[in-house]
Amino acid sequence: MPSGAGPSHFPSIGSYGFLSDCHTSALVAPDGSVEWFCAPRFDSPSLFGSLLDRTAGHFSLGPVDETAPLSRRYEPGTLILETTWSTETGWVVVRDALSISAWAEQGGPRELMTGHEADRCLVRLIKCIEGEVDMEMTCRPRFAYGSEPALFTDQGLGETFAEGGGEKLALSTDLNLTLEQGQVSGRLSMKEGDSAFVCLSWGDGIGPHPRSYPEAKERIESSRGLWREWLAQGRFPDHPWRVHLQRSALVLKGLTYTPTGAMLAAATTSLPETPGGERNWDYRFSWIRDSTFALWSMHSLGFDQEARDFMRFVRDRAMEADGNLQIMYGIGGEHDLTERTLDHLSGYGGAKPVRIGNGAFDQRQNDVWGALLDSVYVHRRALGSDAINDDTKELVRRLVENALEAWPKPDQGIWEARGEPRHYVSSKLMIWVAVDRGARLAAEFGVKEYADRLAAKADEIKAEIIEKGLRDGVFRQHYDTDALDASVLLMPLVRFLPPDDPRIRDTVLAIRNGLDDRGLILRYITDETDDGLHGEEGTFLICSFWMVSALSEIGESAAARKLCERLLGTSGELDLFAEELEASSNRHLGNFPQAFTHLALINAVSHVIQDERRGEARPGRPTAVLSEMMDRT
Repeated sequence: MPSGAGPSHFPSIGSYGFLSDCHTSALVAPDGSVEWFCAPRFDSPSLFGSLLDRTAGHFSLGPVDETAPLSRRYEPGTLILETTWSTETGWVVVRDALSISAWAEQGGPRELMTGHEADRCLVRLIKCIEGEVDMEMTCRPRFAYGSEPALFTDQGLGETFAEGGGEKLALSTDLNLTLEQGQVSGRLSMKEGDSAFVCLSWGDGIGPHPRSYPEAKERIESSRGLWREWLAQGRFPDHPWRVHLQRSALVLKGLTYTPTGAMLAAATTSLPETPGGERNWDYRFSWIRDSTFALWSMHSLGFDQEARDFMRFVRDRAMEADGNLQIMYGIGGEHDLTERTLDHLSGYGGAKPVRIGNGAFDQRQNDVWGALLDSVYVHRRALGSDAINDDTKELVRRLVENALEAWPKPDQGIWEARGEPRHYVSSKLMIWVAVDRGARLAAEFGVKEYADRLAAKADEIKAEIIEKGLRDGVFRQHYDTDALDASVLLMPLVRFLPPDDPRIRDTVLAIRNGLDDRGLILRYITDETDDGLHGEEGTFLICSFWMVSALSEIGESAAARKLCERLLGTSGELDLFAEELEASSNRHLGNFPQAFTHLALINAVSHVIQDERRGEARPGRPTAVLSEMMDRT
């Protein structure tokens, strides 16, 4: 059995490589097989889906009879995956990329990596660097989430077309091709210095695509330059951990749908949070709550244009609904995300059901107004008064009023529990954020009377949270329980109370002790929480990274660094994170790669670096990234 494979021969979730052209993405298994690919968008039906069923399509490339490469890495500063193979007879390197083309010129010049044209091309380059190696390739698409086989037609000269499910693919290569039922395969014996290519293109009216190794190589070289040019715009500290910040920035850019600026929660659907369990969700959508963390992270790293694009996306959604927000939207701005199951798929490692769409889209989650208003506030702090126009000012007012209307009502909470609505403390916290930021913005807009009224309301909400959400000096999950919840770690990060307040310190330490699993943090105890589901789950990586930031905030810098080191060490050779981690094995669980995790990583790493630069930590000091925006006021 290949290393890292489970009992059903599924590679471990954390072992996949992630490719993106900012329109769609692909996941590449260690053995060189593309096992997840949707086209033309991230949320389109899969063309290769063996990630969720070993019969649902794949695109493999590697040495004959070899499944375990010597090493894998990203070319520095890119999303180009390099896999090195060592066989008994020679060495070969494969480079994979979803290539990025030159920027569109229509309509005038555009910002780098914003509004670019997608090549609609998956490029795979092969280079024999020593000895002799026999290479083989199998391309077996299964359209419409694995339900329809491909019909191949030979075009001659190393080119073939495949059709199915209303989609069309073109494959070109200098391997020797053989067409079979539902698939095409190729082989080539290579000697030192030999090169070869395989390119897969898609879309209506497939345009010019590489038909030779030099043309394919040019696509890779162009993409390499564009990724690195984009990354060079960022601001990264001179620190050994800058590599983690840069990789997270590239992942977040790779999870951004360029036509709208929306950031996906993750590139996949239905990767299980519990091995073999039912906690399997479609994350190929854009959550409003991610906006605060995205804006904080993008601005802090210097990617203001990406922040503008995402801010425009969430602002437009809010304006469409007159401030009455859904918790998530499709990456094209779609409102209806009706959930259904794909019962013909066996699921990753047998975890069923496989879901597309997300039934939580119409839940009541009262944190959305705080997330968006905090985003507007952070955006203004970063870019100044030009960041907000008159329409946005009016939107701020409507958002605040909707938040105040939601304040007395229970909801499903940040974790989208499918049990009974509750008065979740983190939801009340974010309503306080909404009203507090609304008061600050109103004051900046010169509307003093309204600002004063909102400030008084914010104080009233804060008093209620302290009265009803605090038990024995510790903030709890909701008003009617003693259970703990990691979401209240946001309290010091959004400046609900000063980080040296004993209630904040005691809450952080209580969560560290009460939600601990081998040093990592659970989001809550499933036996104590009515989330409408069964089974256990892994530790939540975002909660563990929040703990790093919270420990830093309360002055526990040594503990913050120790936990951060532990977390960074779990990312594997490609420095990618899923949603959860099984603490006993460091096995990644849930959808992958996860934007929320990488956003929290950026803040946590920034906190630790700032602690190092300040020397001995002092509770209550200004600190990194999230709170810096607040401390400037």
